[in-house]
Amino acid sequence: LMTDSKTTLGVIAVVVGLIGYAPYFRDILNGRTKPHFFSWFVWALLGGLAFFAQVVGHAGPGAWVTGCTAVICLVIAILALKKGEKEITKFDWLCLAGALLGIILWIKTKNPFSAVIFITLIDSMAFIPTFRKSYNKPGEETAVEYALAALKWTIGLFAIESFSLVTWLYPAVLIITNSLFVMMVLIRRRVLASSPISNNSNIGNES
Repeated sequence: LMTDSKTTLGVIAVVVGLIGYAPYFRDILNGRTKPHFFSWFVWALLGGLAFFAQVVGHAGPGAWVTGCTAVICLVIAILALKKGEKEITKFDWLCLAGALLGIILWIKTKNPFSAVIFITLIDSMAFIPTFRKSYNKPGEETAVEYALAALKWTIGLFAIESFSLVTWLYPAVLIITNSLFVMMVLIRRRVLASSPISNNSNIGNES
């Protein structure tokens, strides 16, 4: 019964994730949301690495959401090349370099525990370009996607069969970062909306 409930939670987490990505893809294609390529590219790489680390760590159905997310992040990264954020700063490049360096270090360790530690830290670093861009342009992100992402990772956390630092750390940190991001975007929209010199193009996406 325990395995059946974990499997059910794993499926629900994947479904919630897919539901969250639907409006995100819609807004990208409509030009309302402009994802940052660096963030989504690194998330795709890290998601793939985290998935295999969780499989090795016997996460069971709890790893399904990670694998599914890695594939979708790759698709969004490809779309971001054409429809994403074009204002890439030196700081963004620094974050990308740090993330790629972390991936190289992970490959050298070849250890699931070290992998998840590296991946968790690098994933947070990869979020920085999106945080920076969205702080200035909160209307160019679909907040509901990140809210549902926090929800899917929460469900995925409960779907883990074997709890250890290797299996729960990554989703737990993603719950925190996605939740903080949603709060930041909503607060920034409110602040800019109340400003007499606010730029409507930066607050217009209410998704």
